Amino acid sequence: MTKNEIYSWGHSRRFNAYANYHQKIFSERIQKLSIDAGFTCPNRDGSIALGGCTYCNNDAFNPSYCEVGKSISQQLTEGIEFHENRYRRASKYLAYFQAYSNTYDSLNSLKKRYEEALSFENVIGLVIGTRPDCIDEEKLDYLQKLNETHHIVIEFGIESCYNHTLERINRGHSFEQSVKAITMAAERNLFTGTHLIFGLPGESRQEMLAEAKIISD
Repeated sequence: MTKNEIYSWGHSRRFNAYANYHQKIFSERIQKLSIDAGFTCPNRDGSIALGGCTYCNNDAFNPSYCEVGKSISQQLTEGIEFHENRYRRASKYLAYFQAYSNTYDSLNSLKKRYEEALSFENVIGLVIGTRPDCIDEEKLDYLQKLNETHHIVIEFGIESCYNHTLERINRGHSFEQSVKAITMAAERNLFTGTHLIFGLPGESRQEMLAEAKIISD
């Protein structure tokens, strides 16, 4: 990088902040509103394993208003109040299905949850966090259809590009499954994100740096 080089996202910082990305797409501030819709994971309920990943603690990042006993609409209402009291106000929102694996259910059940969120005033789209082994063609086809009228983002919890690390943290899926899920989503022109955890036990600095290129490719 040369001094003061301007990157394709319009400034000299070496990363494109998510807020800036939204500003470019929507020309206004967009706020994500976290939701706990009562999902679980296959490596928590015994389908793959029990107990979840070694680091799993959803309470560490769930806002105080996120409670399974509340409806999605109630969580969205309280989420708007929560953010208005703490941050700059937004006029449009993305419902963020964040806790656990938010495609791990039947398609009919997913439709009810997603469409309740999309019917809420000023919610313009969804951000759906899930595992790469909890998605299939049918669910992606449905999300592709939703994406025609709403902003749909699917975030895959990949966590690592190395199978030996995934085994160590009891993740329950392989990196090859991650690649397949990302490819299927990209083929449908869905906005796709990935979650990686740097500093997992046993990974070297070189391995962590290499992951950025692996995911970009």
